[in-house]
Amino acid sequence: MTIVGVPRETFPGERRVALVPTVLPLLTKAGVEVVVEAGAGEAAGYLDATYAEAGARVEPERAEVFGAADAVLQVLCHGANDRTGRADLALLRPDQVLIGFLRPLGSAETVREIAATGATAFAVELMPRITRAQPMDALSAMSTVAGYGAVVRAAGLLPRMFPMLMTAAGTVVPAKVLVVGAGVAGLQAIATARRLGAVVSAYDVRPAVREQVESVGGRFVELPLETADAEDARGYARPRDEAFYRRQRELMARVVGASDVVVTTAVVPGRQAPVLVTADMVAAMAPGSVIVDLAAERGGNCELTRAGETVVAHGVTIVGAVNLAGTVPYHASQLYARTLVAFFLHLLRDGAIVVDPGDEITRETLVTRGGSVVHPRAGTEA
Repeated sequence: MTIVGVPRETFPGERRVALVPTVLPLLTKAGVEVVVEAGAGEAAGYLDATYAEAGARVEPERAEVFGAADAVLQVLCHGANDRTGRADLALLRPDQVLIGFLRPLGSAETVREIAATGATAFAVELMPRITRAQPMDALSAMSTVAGYGAVVRAAGLLPRMFPMLMTAAGTVVPAKVLVVGAGVAGLQAIATARRLGAVVSAYDVRPAVREQVESVGGRFVELPLETADAEDARGYARPRDEAFYRRQRELMARVVGASDVVVTTAVVPGRQAPVLVTADMVAAMAPGSVIVDLAAERGGNCELTRAGETVVAHGVTIVGAVNLAGTVPYHASQLYARTLVAFFLHLLRDGAIVVDPGDEITRETLVTRGGSVVHPRAGTEA
């Protein structure tokens, strides 16, 4: 019988868990046993007793979970967990499967350290954007939660209300929200801001997303820029040169200055995030305005962003958002668990884990195997 291990997340402040009790029957039906470290789901609202009732074996020691598991399922593996993840390397063994966020395009040294354990590691953030992989797309699932969380955070910090209100004391005009980047996080941010009653505009370098922006209630901002080759084959924005970004910033200045809230989500896989909001643009915003920068971990779309910090500059609050999905751990864990189980069952054949490099999903997510780094893009981040 194949055994799956779910250790407790150790990154400081991380409250998510890789599997939740409601998905365990899917694994049990496939002949898989689940071993969970005691307390693994507690911070997300999932108690040990609930795991046990769903058929999991709860072990008190982390080493016991790793020792029993044929496959270890985590949220933040070493690489994505740059604080405490290295401690798990000693618990991994040759041919053991590791699945989770690995940040494989980051440090080449980190990827080599995982490979040196002999483990077969899969990075869920490399899931290809193809139809049959959609149920396994953990990155999109977490981006959805982050987009929601960004707007909720902004609403709590903005010294005004989002919706238009007509009262006996007069009319309250709605807040103006600008979302930069209309990927999964951006679209969810647009939809959430609209549900709260704001007037929402959105900009993306990819003209093809206009229909998606409008479908969730946003107004698409058009800028006179050459964007014919803005999107790559995987649906991501292509990196542009500094001259393009400089012109883009010039054109965006007026829109940013008129906004009460700006949510930035623009990232290019494997690269530093482009700076789209300058210090001068921040200074032109009204005092009390809010910027939530979802690209903070990659350097930030705002020039004044500090990753993991909230700062005030020119009277504007700038949130360097890191791991906003982790601030909504109950549902974030639920969504993540569903994608992880779908991916794991994809690897399972007749009760055994099969690594088939001929399969696109397997090939694109496989990072290390047999002591080597096997993904061509691993460790290539600029």
